[in-house]
Amino acid sequence: MPLLFSMPTPFHFHFLWALHQPTLQDPVTIADGTLLRDYLYCLGTLLELEAQRDLFPSLTRTQRLRAESRGCEMCAQEAFQAQRSQLVELLVSGSLEGFESILDWLLSWEVLSWEDYEGLTLLGQPLSHLARRLLDTVWNKGAWGCEQLIAAVQEAQADSQSPKLCDHWDPHSPHPAQDLRSHRPAIVRRLYSHVEGVLDLAKERGFISLYECDEIRRPIFTSSQRARRLLDLAMVKANGLAPFLLQHVEELPVPKALPFEDAACKKYMSKLRTTVSAQSRFLSTYDGAESLCLEEIYTENVLEIRTEVGMAGPPQNCPATLGLEGLFSSQGINKDADTVLVVGEAGSGKSTLLQQLQLLWATGRDFQEFLFVFPFSCRQLQCVAKPLSVQALLFEHCCWPDLGQQDVFQFLLEHPDRVLLTFDGFDEFKFRFTDRERHCSPTHPMSVQNLLFNLLQGNLLKNARKVLTSRPDAVSACLRKYVCTELTLKGFSEDGIELYLRKCHRDPGVADRLISLLKATSALHGLCHLPVFSWMVSKCHQELLLQGGGSPTTTTDMYLLILQHFLLHSSPPDSAPHHLGAGLLRGRLPTLLHLGRLALWGLGMCCYVFSAKQLQAAHIDREDISLGFLVRAQRAVSESTAPLEFLHITFQCFFAALYLALSADMPPSSLRYLFNCHQPESSLLARLLPALCVPGARCKEDSVAVLLQEAEPHNLQITAAFLAGLLSQEHRSLLAECQASEKALLRRWDCARRCLAHSLHKHFHSIPPAVQGEAKSMHAMPGFVWLIRSLYEMQEERLAREAVRRLNVGHLKLTFCSVGPAECAALAFVLRHLRWPVALQLDHNSVGDIGVEQLLPCLSVCKALYLRDNNISDRGICKLIEHALHCEQLQKLALFNNKLTDGCAHSVARLLECRRNFLALRLGNNHITAVGAQVLAQGLRANASLQFLGFWGNKVGDKGAQALAEALGDHQSLRWLSLVGNNIGSVGAQALALMLEKNVALEELCLEENRLQDEGVCSLAEGLKRNSSLKVLKLSNNCVTYLGAEALLQALARNDTILEVWLRGNTFSPEEIEKLSHRDTRLLL
Repeated sequence: MPLLFSMPTPFHFHFLWALHQPTLQDPVTIADGTLLRDYLYCLGTLLELEAQRDLFPSLTRTQRLRAESRGCEMCAQEAFQAQRSQLVELLVSGSLEGFESILDWLLSWEVLSWEDYEGLTLLGQPLSHLARRLLDTVWNKGAWGCEQLIAAVQEAQADSQSPKLCDHWDPHSPHPAQDLRSHRPAIVRRLYSHVEGVLDLAKERGFISLYECDEIRRPIFTSSQRARRLLDLAMVKANGLAPFLLQHVEELPVPKALPFEDAACKKYMSKLRTTVSAQSRFLSTYDGAESLCLEEIYTENVLEIRTEVGMAGPPQNCPATLGLEGLFSSQGINKDADTVLVVGEAGSGKSTLLQQLQLLWATGRDFQEFLFVFPFSCRQLQCVAKPLSVQALLFEHCCWPDLGQQDVFQFLLEHPDRVLLTFDGFDEFKFRFTDRERHCSPTHPMSVQNLLFNLLQGNLLKNARKVLTSRPDAVSACLRKYVCTELTLKGFSEDGIELYLRKCHRDPGVADRLISLLKATSALHGLCHLPVFSWMVSKCHQELLLQGGGSPTTTTDMYLLILQHFLLHSSPPDSAPHHLGAGLLRGRLPTLLHLGRLALWGLGMCCYVFSAKQLQAAHIDREDISLGFLVRAQRAVSESTAPLEFLHITFQCFFAALYLALSADMPPSSLRYLFNCHQPESSLLARLLPALCVPGARCKEDSVAVLLQEAEPHNLQITAAFLAGLLSQEHRSLLAECQASEKALLRRWDCARRCLAHSLHKHFHSIPPAVQGEAKSMHAMPGFVWLIRSLYEMQEERLAREAVRRLNVGHLKLTFCSVGPAECAALAFVLRHLRWPVALQLDHNSVGDIGVEQLLPCLSVCKALYLRDNNISDRGICKLIEHALHCEQLQKLALFNNKLTDGCAHSVARLLECRRNFLALRLGNNHITAVGAQVLAQGLRANASLQFLGFWGNKVGDKGAQALAEALGDHQSLRWLSLVGNNIGSVGAQALALMLEKNVALEELCLEENRLQDEGVCSLAEGLKRNSSLKVLKLSNNCVTYLGAEALLQALARNDTILEVWLRGNTFSPEEIEKLSHRDTRLLL
């Protein structure tokens, strides 16, 4: 490695690079030139040494070298020590991942020992603390260590700027751990895009345990950090993990190199990275009053691949949960499509996810398979009136090339696979997707909607990747035809909420108090699974921790709290009251009405970005803007002049509801259209036309009404829920003191109340009659969920009781309805008043542990509860069962495809022991092992009512099968048992065969996808000879040969009860299948 202060030096190069970075946190700029002066001082000392060599030629070469070496070493270490504070700033100015990439180089050059490295990678330590420890470590190693640190910084920076990093190693090295260390930077680089697959393979081959795998996959780690943790584990494990990694990583594809040498393309790529980095570095969503560094507070959400339902047979996998780095790694449902669709509710973090993606690309830390990333906002694009070509879209509305525009564009056309386009907020795009107009010319101008639609279809820039975000309701079946992968953003997990709050509050005491408050207030905790609410909790932490009353429980409560926060901070300190009283509202009433009027007009016109002309027409002045709810729009289109937008779409809906509640000239009768979810042709906004038209934008009433009828239903639903909350008894008195006529406010409350009840009754009456012999079933739609949310926001028990008084359904289905903890609280608030028990199906939602807690009040009216695919862990189920022990109505529980482990086994066993009328328990596809099965077997021994037990897709093995079989030998009621995919072998089959000999009730036994082989099947055949109840035996995919089938045929000859034996997917030749089919038709081959 070159000396630190020889010319040119890595240190010198790094200074030039750092001085020209366009960041706001440049450590050299902050240091006021001190670092640069010290460098020049040291360079001057070296020049003096050079002069001494000329002045004293009699010195031998060895003497001169020793003198120079001592002088250089003293100079280097003195400068290093003098620059310590600046070097610390330099090391902490990036992210922890950047710091760890520097450690990779130092470790590979053996500057750091393994003990040094372990001391520098302690979790939970502040980055500044680790940086100082690193400086101490390299200082103690002398000038050489100082030189290597600066060289490592240069190498790490060069690596982040280019996806090309060539290195090779011997995959069959006799010293694999040593080679993993010496080639660590290249191996991390090669591994980071494939780390999830490598982890799965290492776990499957027994190199790492499930616990170790989960530790590496902690959500706080990026993909590269996970790769490093895996390498760290290989250094200390002596079980073959190191040689496995060395061989397997060598086989992984090398990151793509730049496919061009053209200067214009390189310059444009550099400019685009700089532009995207500047746009993405600070979190703009939700907050315009202060700059939040995205890297410091970004917290991963739960991101799942949308699963298809209705396929034959039990699914064997939970919906795949991905990190952001896996956005493009999943196998798409449509291989010809290029678009990844990310859906999520308002406030779930879709925009922030895209911003993080763009930042990771711009800083060279991920997604380096793309050379060009172009981010767009749909709400911005719809403001473009003139026709656009692909070239105009990319260059005029994202980043303009300084030279060689045609060369750059030609490269994009020739290499679309290196291009990524992101389109945020498709639900805010006022044009409905259609594939009727097809355009294939990238230079031909067209309307912005046709341009976007043809990009998504792949007619333009085919093979370029696109990421589209939207709320679920805005995605049509037509659009889904052009989607390769659909992902659902489900918000924060419980750990995610806590991690986010700790990132927002560096003071551990404040964070601890906030987290304790949330855990003690389940309703508020449930709201916080959406990042927008977590942000509000963080923003209003002082109000939450200091207020004497109860914490917010509804969405409206939370938005009124944030309104109070902004009002207090915009008022003079001495004049403002310390709570949201009538005086505080009345003092800013004109501002609130101006904002509300603009918000409602924007909803009606599908307008979310407001030009200066529109703001002026709505009488929005500087005082209104200074309140903080209107912020400068990000990535504004070129033809807009200083456009503003609301902090978030939910704030626009909130102010629209506030306007409807407070405006003096609002007829109450108009509100009925807001809560009518069955007549989209009748818009609330059309009826509110006289009050909504922005002054100065008058036109014929009928034509404007047509435009207002195009308001998005999902925005009106949010507005309706806010209005119901504002008109609730708790908040009505507050608004009444600001309202000129209290009678008008009461009339609006009464109208909203009656409209809600009427809409629900109308919804119930539309339920088709029950099929003969089955319970009446209702498959609710998302509009119904929002009516329930509105009832909950109003917080009136009497209204909730009246609303469901006549509802008589046996089965209420709410699958794929985006039901989260807040919706669970609303459902419980209403459904607990049902007069007849109901089976509540909430499969494929985002209930989670917090949502389970919110459902507990209505558990007493549930006869069955289905919670498939809901990210529920042991904690949530244990709470559920604790209440279920006292709910005699509840007889069925379906919990498959969640995150249950042996930790919930004792609670489930207790349920089986105590509830003598319990009928069905389905625990398939969780993480229950033999330990959990043995505990559950104890509960089964004391149970005499269970009829259905589903255990498919767990890991009970032979020991677990033995325990269950012994418990079920004398069971008198169990009719159906599934142990599919549980790694059961011949030993477990022998135990099940003994159970069949004794059991006289079981009718169906499912054992597919195990490893029974002929030995296990022969044992089961012996059991069948003495069984008189079993009708169906499923043995598909068990490596059974003709020998096992022959044993089954002998058993069938003595058993007239059995109707079907499934043997599909076993090792039979076509001739054997033909022969067996003729011998007994009960064999299904």
